[in-house]
Amino acid sequence: MNQTNKPQIEGREDIEHLVNTFYARIREDELLGPIFNHHIADEQWPAHLSKLSDFWETILFGAANFKGNPPKAHVNVDREANHSITQKHFGQWLMLWFTTIDELFEGQMAERAKQRARGMADHQFMVMWQNRPENASNQIRRY
Repeated sequence: MNQTNKPQIEGREDIEHLVNTFYARIREDELLGPIFNHHIADEQWPAHLSKLSDFWETILFGAANFKGNPPKAHVNVDREANHSITQKHFGQWLMLWFTTIDELFEGQMAERAKQRARGMADHQFMVMWQNRPENASNQIRRY
């Protein structure tokens, strides 16, 4: 424990707590909820949360649990949303991620989770933008 007596992110159980708390907030968020709830049916959420926990466990601890292609998934969501996802959506996602982390945890892994999320948000938005019809001819790799 550190100065504020918040726990540090130490393993899978902590990651699951973070991911479940965060995505419960996402689902209720006025801006992001409609997007997530449209693309992930209620009965799909448990499996999706497990996959997201695998993702963050891989990112933070190097566990080779995650199987998936986040860029492809985000490109598909953006296409289904008529290419309406903007940096504002990613900014809101980051704000909720940072707020959730800060409420639940502290320490090196909490900071790493914020840093990695910032980079991923930038990357995912750029991949989506590059794969939009008006930009696709200018790119090298499509997902």
